Amino acid sequence: MSTVSVAQMKSWCEKIVKGREAAPDLTLGDYLSAVPSLDSLSDVPAGTVVLVRGDVDAKPGASVGEGDIRLRSMVETLKYGIAKGWKQVVFGHIGREPEKSLDKVAKRLGELLGQEVPLIKDWVDTDANEIKLAAAEAVKAAEPGSVVVLENTRAYDIERVLWKAKVEELEALAPKLAAFANSIAEHLTNVYVNEAFSAGSLDVSSVVVPAVMDRVALGKYAAGEFNGPMQKCLKTDLAVFSGIKIDKLDDMEAMIARGTIKQIFASGSLAMAIRKAIGMLDNEPVCLGAAEDPANSGAPWYIPPARVEQAKAIVADGREKGITFTVPVDSVIEDGSAKDTLTPSDQQLDIGPKSIEHFHNGVGDFIEKNASGGAVAFHNGVFGMFEDPKFEAGTKAWIPELKRMKDAGVEVYVGGGEGGKALDKYGEPDWVTHCFTAGGTVLNALGSEPVPYLVALKMAAEK
Repeated sequence: MSTVSVAQMKSWCEKIVKGREAAPDLTLGDYLSAVPSLDSLSDVPAGTVVLVRGDVDAKPGASVGEGDIRLRSMVETLKYGIAKGWKQVVFGHIGREPEKSLDKVAKRLGELLGQEVPLIKDWVDTDANEIKLAAAEAVKAAEPGSVVVLENTRAYDIERVLWKAKVEELEALAPKLAAFANSIAEHLTNVYVNEAFSAGSLDVSSVVVPAVMDRVALGKYAAGEFNGPMQKCLKTDLAVFSGIKIDKLDDMEAMIARGTIKQIFASGSLAMAIRKAIGMLDNEPVCLGAAEDPANSGAPWYIPPARVEQAKAIVADGREKGITFTVPVDSVIEDGSAKDTLTPSDQQLDIGPKSIEHFHNGVGDFIEKNASGGAVAFHNGVFGMFEDPKFEAGTKAWIPELKRMKDAGVEVYVGGGEGGKALDKYGEPDWVTHCFTAGGTVLNALGSEPVPYLVALKMAAEK
């Protein structure tokens, strides 16, 4: 049985928290080549407990096929383990609320696998940060070929301690993290499979537990996504960045550096920073409204001056490389009206009708320049607060543009998350070449930071 010391856990977590800073020269390919495939576990004997970090953040509908795409993505891996006679213990999170349960997920997994999948509800001693013996006994008593689910990992504080952790805080966190990981190795298993493609957060189940595993592997679905469609996205010619997360500028910067992008469409907070930067470079001042008011610095849509300076550098560099930046020319504000120019109190919540036409023309230009085919487009996010009908027009008008590109011979990839929801709402699955089941994971893989669980799996495999 593997164990990890407090000092080793601290060092491990430093590499996880630092991300690219810890290994600036490693590429996605470097991580993937270092992580074993599921078939590498073919010699693991029947009756072995195998821990499966599952993509269980799902809301199953009334019948199979509704709200369970992430669960369906796990089936091939779980059936592989069933055929091998392993006792598979699936664990993971649902949402961010600790009180949410995986009871419906366990039931749906049972329907997908054609066998009962029980849920073990109370499995962590929160005082000692250790596995409860009753839970360990329940796993031990399971029959070979069985699958069980552990209750929502985020119900326990230990799962979330690295979310916003700073390097200087790791010395205090390392003892409890080591205790938790060592308890899993002692009471459950030392064999671990990650089949949670979308789970890109710094969850302890994803990035710490592998530290005590003797054998690790990437599940069949996750490996297929990284080695298939993700490789196409690394060569994207057109990229669409949208949403309120201004830190997507980091990902844009990294994707531009890869040298394949010819055109960028931007919307949301990110586009506001780009629009401001273009105005500064062209000596045409642009007001971002409430988004640049320091009084709103705590809001997720606030754009700090440093981000505008970053956007300015990105645009200047992009122009030198011949990249076209297509950004909104008008905005829909709080009362649902459209304005060409924002006042300091206005908050942009969608693109306006002139922008919709501008984007439509931009897609036409891209198609014309790539008429020979073979181009790749990557879309991420949504154009406004589309959950509210007052602010859905931009997103609703954009989704058919994806179909337009695909029909013209462009390979179109959607980064899951909000973009995937918009495709479901306003389009059809066959309007695009591929839609990922995750947003953040895809941006990590394509952008500025490594995927945290790939970092953990690589370190575990190389121990």
